[in-house]
Amino acid sequence: MIIEPRVLKGFRDSLPKQELKKRDLIHSLEMKFRSFGFEPIDTPVLEYTEVLLGKGSGETDKQIYRFKDNGKRDVAMRFDLTVPFARYMAGHIHELYEPFKRYHIAKVWRGENTQRGRYREFFQCDFDIVGVDTLSADFEILLMMYQSLKGIGIEAFTIKVSHRGVFNAFLDRYDIQEKSTEILRIVDKLAKIGRENVISQLNELIDEKIALSILSFIEDKGSFKTTFENMVELSGGVTDASKRLSGIFDLIDSLGLQDFFMLDPSITRGLDYYTGIVYETILDANPTIGSVCSGGRYNELASLYTKKSLPGVGASIGLDRLLAALEDNEDKKSNERTVDVIVFDLDEELLSVYHRTAQELRTAGLRVEVFPKKKKLPQQFKFAERKDIPFGIFIGSDEAEKGVLTLRNLVERSEHKNITCSDAAEIINKKLEISCDKTP
Repeated sequence: MIIEPRVLKGFRDSLPKQELKKRDLIHSLEMKFRSFGFEPIDTPVLEYTEVLLGKGSGETDKQIYRFKDNGKRDVAMRFDLTVPFARYMAGHIHELYEPFKRYHIAKVWRGENTQRGRYREFFQCDFDIVGVDTLSADFEILLMMYQSLKGIGIEAFTIKVSHRGVFNAFLDRYDIQEKSTEILRIVDKLAKIGRENVISQLNELIDEKIALSILSFIEDKGSFKTTFENMVELSGGVTDASKRLSGIFDLIDSLGLQDFFMLDPSITRGLDYYTGIVYETILDANPTIGSVCSGGRYNELASLYTKKSLPGVGASIGLDRLLAALEDNEDKKSNERTVDVIVFDLDEELLSVYHRTAQELRTAGLRVEVFPKKKKLPQQFKFAERKDIPFGIFIGSDEAEKGVLTLRNLVERSEHKNITCSDAAEIINKKLEISCDKTP
């Protein structure tokens, strides 16, 4: 009996070119995180269910993959990296220092409806600062978001920023704080379901006049100044939260980054654990794919696991969604290939020569593959073509005896005969450099 090689809905295999793009992206992000002093951590895929259910949300709790393990323990797979991080901080509080700056790049699982760039198994890239509640920490996360996207070649994006504290002051003013969770989740859907549907859903919870006031509060008034003043007025005046929000935009202006940030009071983030600044990131060229980097301040998240105060702020990049957006917008580039040079197998007695040549070329910075079996040359050429390998090395017995080789440009069909390995490396590197310079 042959089992059908099926993949579960919402899950997927990653082919080599897709995986290489993903790993290159992760490497670029890691280097950027480290340049800001963030350090890597990891946590288990499985947690006790009570750990994960404590600070998610009603909607997220329904999406958790939950089961009894062989020891009859109630366990679940992590649905994000932030809640496990809160448990991690509480468990290692005496081994770490504050403020602690971490990044974590790993898979998470949610049993939700699938769509373009959104799967049930997906990667998140989180970065957080824990142990301080300051304007500087809030701004550094925003700056990290900006630098990360710039570092992977994205030029046009908008980071939308708001503050849950200001919105909570508005809710307190109208005495509807006890319904904040439901209201926040409805407001968070504004971009997806539109104004009329938001009003309709709010009317089921609260008075219609208050619902209209909420819509006025979250409305973009055309500039930071007018939008901010409207938020402050409707929330009952200046507060520590509105001062923090104003201070963040002052820092944004001071670094000349105002073109990449906007104040958007409709950004509330649906998860219960956010307490301060919140943000989402939209790619200008592909806004319909949704936010590719979001997060906020969560000062009480760790309170479920420790009595020690551990205020935190962070963001999460949805790697799969970001990759889907990049694939939509980028052209094929020559540097997407996985191998630069292939050493063809003409004589199995010369295997040591082939591998020694490949090693020398790798030392020169090239990516080299040795064809592992003597086959007819057309078959080896076809293999090289399938992998988009631009250069081939031929070494027969006469050439091996003389210490030379033949280099063929497999794209242009040109050859350099009887040259040394170092000569071949120089020719290939020059050609690849010219090719990269011509790539738009």
